[in-house]
Amino acid sequence: MSSKLALLGGPKAVTSEPNDLFTWPIITAEDEAAVLDVLRRGAMSGMDVTKAFEADYAKWQGRMYALGFSSGTAALQSAMYGCKVGVGDEIIAPSLTYWASALQAFSLGATIVFADVEEESLDIDATDVERKITDRTKAIMVVHYVGYPADMDAIMKVADKHNVPVIEDVSHAHGGLYKGKRVGNFGKVAAFSLMSGKSLPIGEAGMLLTDDREVYERAIAFGHYSRFNEEIETDYLREYIGLPLGGYKYRMHQMSAAVGRVQLRRYPERMKEIDDAMNYFWDCLEGTPGIRSHRPPKSENSTMAGWYAARGKYVPEELGGLSLTRFCRAVSAEGCGISPGANKPLHLHPLLNTCDVYGHGKPTRIANTDRDVRQPPGSLPVTERMIKRLYSIPWFKKNRHEAIDEYAEAVKKVCRYHAELLADDRGDPEDVGNWHFFQHT
Repeated sequence: MSSKLALLGGPKAVTSEPNDLFTWPIITAEDEAAVLDVLRRGAMSGMDVTKAFEADYAKWQGRMYALGFSSGTAALQSAMYGCKVGVGDEIIAPSLTYWASALQAFSLGATIVFADVEEESLDIDATDVERKITDRTKAIMVVHYVGYPADMDAIMKVADKHNVPVIEDVSHAHGGLYKGKRVGNFGKVAAFSLMSGKSLPIGEAGMLLTDDREVYERAIAFGHYSRFNEEIETDYLREYIGLPLGGYKYRMHQMSAAVGRVQLRRYPERMKEIDDAMNYFWDCLEGTPGIRSHRPPKSENSTMAGWYAARGKYVPEELGGLSLTRFCRAVSAEGCGISPGANKPLHLHPLLNTCDVYGHGKPTRIANTDRDVRQPPGSLPVTERMIKRLYSIPWFKKNRHEAIDEYAEAVKKVCRYHAELLADDRGDPEDVGNWHFFQHT
């Protein structure tokens, strides 16, 4: 008897051409004209367009100060410096995230203590954060992981109780809402990556936002030498005006800023179409055995914004124990490309355990602290378990129901006929996920 599954010789579920269903970023003549203006004026290393973009971004986000950066990584490092993270200090961060949410702490002489994540949201768990706070804790790094807004009520309650500033990494969640309020507006400072794969894509760039003048000026002093001038109001910084305190050059390239102004104007409508399309996809799959959506309840008035690097949750027990790897291979064979895993847990990488980056004669993780903060396998059980229960999903940029129906059918078909896949299932490899980049369809 022939199989109905494409992996075993059957017909594919997805038969239509995607055309621009997944095209990203969307670049128009308006973006091109903005870049050409910068080029023709020879203003690539200027600041006029960047300052205009900063003003646009601050207004859109609803915060007082915005500062453009060469990358999201630089913005996050400067946010740490803005919060006075330094030698011997600790930041608390999730281990289930891209490395740029945390590793810059090493360059400041600080170290990282990882907290576990919530199973539902995959965001940092406020209860575990409180367990990890000590008198060495200088900041809490909150990542709105793959677009799901973190529980900011619980996190801010813990942070305020212990008087520890919160840094929000909003790189996955531009424009997302938490109970009706835009993420990036809760902590002392927020940082965003704006590289071309993000849901708000402008090239290679980052943005820092805050309402705190001192944090803003410390970020300027750290890596913006040309703006570290007589306009600085923070008294203890004024003595050092003229040279970057961090020795970094972090200004945003004006061609990226030019694209950013155009993309930001178009982003609300594009974000809404993506949100509608992605929610439709999960609505089609609601109740399918073996899978769960990763999105906040609609009743919360919380959103996934542009659904950057979105994931689904896998429940192998409901599919006879079918491995995640074989499940993903079968769905991909149907024409709906998905991949197993997500970010590998940072706390298990050798860099966080044995690497001496700066020549201290001991692992950098413990070079500037009087205690061993390394966290072995088993120390973050939810984080470590979830890596084999997550998979990428298609990132639809257009809300075309007939096309999305085919991709949803590909997933449902594999779940429906999963028993055919069990006989040759070799299980998941030990190594699932990726240290570096997300994969998108």
